[in-house]
Amino acid sequence: MSTLALARSLFALTAGTHFLFVALTLGLATIVAIVQTRAVFGGGDAHLRMVRFWGQLYVINYAVGIVTGLLMEFQFGLAWPGLADRAPGVFGAPLALETLVAFFVEATFLGLWIFGWDRLNRHAHLALIWIVTLTAYASAYFVLVANGFLNHPVGYVRIGGALRVDSTAALFTNPAALLPLAHVVSGAFLTAGFFMAGVSAWHLLRGHEPDLYRRSLRIGLSAAALAVLPTAAFGGVQFPYAHNDGGVRPLTGLSANLMMAAWAWMAVVALVALVKLPFRAWLLRGRIFLRVLPATLPLPYVAMLAGWIYRETGRQPWMIYGVLRTEDAVRPIGHGAMLAASTGVTVLFAALVLVNVTLLRRYARLGPDGAALGHAELPARPEPVPSF
Repeated sequence: MSTLALARSLFALTAGTHFLFVALTLGLATIVAIVQTRAVFGGGDAHLRMVRFWGQLYVINYAVGIVTGLLMEFQFGLAWPGLADRAPGVFGAPLALETLVAFFVEATFLGLWIFGWDRLNRHAHLALIWIVTLTAYASAYFVLVANGFLNHPVGYVRIGGALRVDSTAALFTNPAALLPLAHVVSGAFLTAGFFMAGVSAWHLLRGHEPDLYRRSLRIGLSAAALAVLPTAAFGGVQFPYAHNDGGVRPLTGLSANLMMAAWAWMAVVALVALVKLPFRAWLLRGRIFLRVLPATLPLPYVAMLAGWIYRETGRQPWMIYGVLRTEDAVRPIGHGAMLAASTGVTVLFAALVLVNVTLLRRYARLGPDGAALGHAELPARPEPVPSF
């Protein structure tokens, strides 16, 4: 592979893998916040246990996702200095805002939420998870502003050899950013919904806590059913801003077909769920349906990766469409150095994905009683006083 091909592969690996973490984080954070709201305002112990259980899985996914995000930022500086040199404001400013929001505001309030159990007023603790959720959406928005500029550059002026912001409003209201944001939000609900439904169905098939997992199953299926049509709709309206140039047409065509096939299967499952949801007994009686749900869990990830490949490869050979070619943005370093960097990051990403899947699987199987989130450590028992 050439140095350019290695750099493109590194970007595909880091950005694509990080996006998989983001989708579950966004959707699961929102659902956890909704369930905690129900727990605070009239919910019982079951809702609180659900918050601890699903919140534990959310924190695991978020923590590993942060590391993948750091590596993605690293590869920008390592392999693509042309972006920083040619578009420091229009591309770098949204990413700087994302860093401030994600790594300072969001992480700070998430830490308060994690360690604030039984230490903060319940309403204050609830406010923390909603702040975390809103800042997560803000973080996604800033990233999509930067990515939207790559696909549909607006709001800039060329001064010398660099691109400068000419219209902040145009940059931050770019349709190539706002439409994908709506698509990502609905896709995040779809991902989190099928994640909850798949895990809940696995426990229900084994007879574990039917009341709790029935509630979780209904929440997950409701989220998936509500999100499946908006996800397709917001994806479809983006086609005018997508590109399908030259030699990448077979790849983009394959990606589009795979994305739509995965969505079609999820739509069928969501339709069956809509029919079954009003009937509590019927929802749990169909064991075939419960077996289908864990198998459906990976499909939102398949659709997301296929859609991301379609969006990102379609504009090649441009890094900034019509403005900066990909070959002009890559760092002119030796092939061996780029190969070593790509290999090292690939191994690290594979390890992170393995860690995330292992931890999610372990704590998902353990259930609410295995969640460490919100369980304060018992004080040490005092040593007995010797008697004389």
